[in-house]
Amino acid sequence: MNTASATSVETVQGSTRHTILKAARELIQTRSYLGFSFQDLADRVGIRKASLYHHFPSKEALGVAVLEQAMATYDKWFKAFDGTPEEGFRIYINGFRNVIGAGRRVCPAAAFIPGWDAVDSDIHQAITRLRQMQVDWLTVQLSRQGRVQDPAAVAGQVFALCQGSLIAARITGRVEDFDSSIALVRSQLGLDDPPATATDHPAGS
Repeated sequence: MNTASATSVETVQGSTRHTILKAARELIQTRSYLGFSFQDLADRVGIRKASLYHHFPSKEALGVAVLEQAMATYDKWFKAFDGTPEEGFRIYINGFRNVIGAGRRVCPAAAFIPGWDAVDSDIHQAITRLRQMQVDWLTVQLSRQGRVQDPAAVAGQVFALCQGSLIAARITGRVEDFDSSIALVRSQLGLDDPPATATDHPAGS
């Protein structure tokens, strides 16, 4: 195979992998990790079930890849962010609301929790890392802001309330229930403006 042909194959494979990950993430966020099969995913993507195994040897490997993609996107955004803490909090929270889609989806990591005892340690570790990187970034921003006495504890609370608010809104299908659930933490963070309808939050990447 010549170089041009090899490059073309790699491009197609990369594109297919991206399509699979995108479809898998949507299924995870709407049905939960245990709520779909490889056949469901193959049907969504429009390929044979056997072809999925060329890209991901198991459903667990696929789950880890979805989580690692989210971590990579967060990491890129966190490193590039150079705004005020309030700007960061606003983007972070509004991203759960608008990009993930409060009322329609839950966070990819949260979608694994109902089956926590049924998934393997690689997924446990990936979810733990995804949570910790967000808490660490929130802790830094809270320390910069200087409004709270225990930034690390409040960072964990912000993360938990964002996740819980998504779940509450998913139950009712109402984004307004996300807003009411998150209102107290928005006030605590000094965000007195109404929730935005658009954001560049990394979770949507």
